[in-house]
Amino acid sequence: MGIIQVNDLSKSFKVLNRRQGLSGAFKDLFSGDYRMVHAVKGISLEVEEGEIVGFMGPNGAGKSTTIKMMTGVLEPTEGSIMVNGQIPYKNRTRNMQQIGVVFGQRSQLWWDLPVIESLNILKEIYKVDQKSFDENMDTFNEVLNLNKLHATPVRFLSLGQRMLCDIAASFLHNPKVIFLDEPTIGLDVSIKNKIRNVIKKLNEIKKTTIILTTHDLSDIEALCKRIVIIDKGTIIYDGGIQAVSRSFGAFRTLKLECTENDPDLHLQIAEKVQANFGAKTTIPVVKADDYWISLTINQDEVKLMEVLNFVISHFQVKDIKIEEVDIEQIIRNIYEGGVS
Repeated sequence: MGIIQVNDLSKSFKVLNRRQGLSGAFKDLFSGDYRMVHAVKGISLEVEEGEIVGFMGPNGAGKSTTIKMMTGVLEPTEGSIMVNGQIPYKNRTRNMQQIGVVFGQRSQLWWDLPVIESLNILKEIYKVDQKSFDENMDTFNEVLNLNKLHATPVRFLSLGQRMLCDIAASFLHNPKVIFLDEPTIGLDVSIKNKIRNVIKKLNEIKKTTIILTTHDLSDIEALCKRIVIIDKGTIIYDGGIQAVSRSFGAFRTLKLECTENDPDLHLQIAEKVQANFGAKTTIPVVKADDYWISLTINQDEVKLMEVLNFVISHFQVKDIKIEEVDIEQIIRNIYEGGVS
């Protein structure tokens, strides 16, 4: 049996159909006009102890709602969920003692206190014995060089340093399961790699089960052997990362800023690139409301620099960006049967 067991899990919310204006707001006080929003629709999955599972999906897909049910914040409308032998929403205190959570945009550390003081407070909150605390601090010092940050108030940490400290805090009480929500968001490439290595190393040392939610396919490729993709409240893919990597690992999106906001120019660039490179590039719908055009390139078939040099030699380009393929495109491809 897995450490996380989810069976036919659903969550619906009752939402008021609101009217506009002051009079509408007054009428809403006595209104019975509600609609049901189905955020999660009958999902099932099982996670084994020690697994790192990537949990992906576009905004509004139901990821956060599912995670909140796993952590006991929300009670399911239907279905069952067990985390380390506990029903999360019925045993919230016990469940919280056995899990850790890291949010990329929030911190569980105290803003004005030095890092070591925050960790000492968490030690008392979670009732960690001194021997376990000392052993964990030794591990953090070895893996994270955390001792260099002990005396620094959290408010003076860089985003990358704070994220490393938050990860240490989430492992401090030896939880069975850790939920990492966008742990590398907003970080540069070198810090992202360091955080990924830290997560992998701590997982190896402590055999902690990790649920990783992210929009960054590179995070998934670096850490996970299994990926779960959710869209519109249902699981549309649950399997090995290799299949997704084969389909999308070689793809990059080349974004070009044109010197003028001309939809015809955008279309002209798209047509010329498509004619020259054919199936080696995929041209998304050209946006006419900004100066940028996006070209998705399969690097297994054509070098990104070849496309870039071709465009620059034929058109005036002000700026360029290179991005990972986005989760929405992955999901579109799955719906079309592109991952197997």
